[in-house]
Amino acid sequence: MSGRNWTELVVWQASHELVLELHPFLQTLPADERFALADQIRRAAYSVPANIVEGHSKASLKDFNKFLYIARGSIEEIKYFLLLSRDLNYLSSETYELFNAKASKISAMINNLINSNKKQMQ
Repeated sequence: MSGRNWTELVVWQASHELVLELHPFLQTLPADERFALADQIRRAAYSVPANIVEGHSKASLKDFNKFLYIARGSIEEIKYFLLLSRDLNYLSSETYELFNAKASKISAMINNLINSNKKQMQ
């Protein structure tokens, strides 16, 4: 891969920031959701930057894209769980909109990186 460190990737920075921002929300969920909804959100959130890191360490752009597809699936999973949290009244509509906008931006960034990698592979 390129000589750049994965910490320099803007998409990694944004996804890492989202993990940090979601963490306090997860602490507010009711006790009966701490091992269900909270765990699902946490796992999906951790998966996004972790898969970007793992993919970036691979030898080819094709392999990198495989991990970016996983990261994209995880960010979309987060978007659903945020919607569910809002609909269950665990998350205000305003906070939902903020988190959803950030997740949507990350999803678009992942898509752009996938497309950029595909162009480089041609």
